[in-house]
Amino acid sequence: MQQFHINPLEMVRSFWRNRALIGASIKREIFGRYRGSFLGILWSFFNPLLMLTIYTFVFGTVLKARWGVEGGSSVEFALVLFAGLMIFNLFSESINRAPNLIVSNPNYVKKVVYPLEILPHIVIGSAIFHLAISVGVWLLAYMVLYGVPPATVAYLPLILLPFLIFILGLSWMLASLGVYLRDVSQFIGIATTAMMFLSPVFYPASALPEGYRLLLYLNPLTPTIEYARDVLYWGKQPDFSQLTIYLAAAALFAWLGFVWFQKTRKGFADVL
Repeated sequence: MQQFHINPLEMVRSFWRNRALIGASIKREIFGRYRGSFLGILWSFFNPLLMLTIYTFVFGTVLKARWGVEGGSSVEFALVLFAGLMIFNLFSESINRAPNLIVSNPNYVKKVVYPLEILPHIVIGSAIFHLAISVGVWLLAYMVLYGVPPATVAYLPLILLPFLIFILGLSWMLASLGVYLRDVSQFIGIATTAMMFLSPVFYPASALPEGYRLLLYLNPLTPTIEYARDVLYWGKQPDFSQLTIYLAAAALFAWLGFVWFQKTRKGFADVL
């Protein structure tokens, strides 16, 4: 019987060992999404550009929304809002697909010797590509409206690292649960929508009463959304001590997700 390792280092070893397969699969995933469309992969650029334009018009011109900063403009609201949505979309794109990763690939389980643990890497890699395009659109809009972005933009990959590790661990858990409980995918669709409104995406955390802010900060999306806005728009450096704690907690969570996946994968073929 095949042995599945649960050593924490195996998470890294598996990624490195299968890096070529992961890279090729991510490329196929990205181009496959736009196959047959007239504009092809250019849609990955036009989609965030169109959404940013819509947000600017609706929240700025129609609703005349401001971010709660004295003297703030509608354009500022749109850019700050879009910065939060980019983080949420990264999370949503990865997590919503996680419960069906194994179910939708039964041949990988039954007929092919395939490293199933890399499937979340592929989905997250595709989501990172779309995030990178969105960030490029955001930076382009910032330069057109304000000029050179703050130097703190360089910290964005650093603050995304623990968030991506957390998503990876959660994806492993959901991919396994999705095999045994088919209702998980339905629940996750509702949960991610709820998390969008329970995160500081459309409003600043300071808009909530003091007693509710603790609940907001228990949401794993909250710190990354706020850090992203700090480095992209407000020009603030992240709190590196908090970021280190977040990274350690995310790594532990990812390992627990990996252990769960490895322990339960033995029954995938029987259920499918």
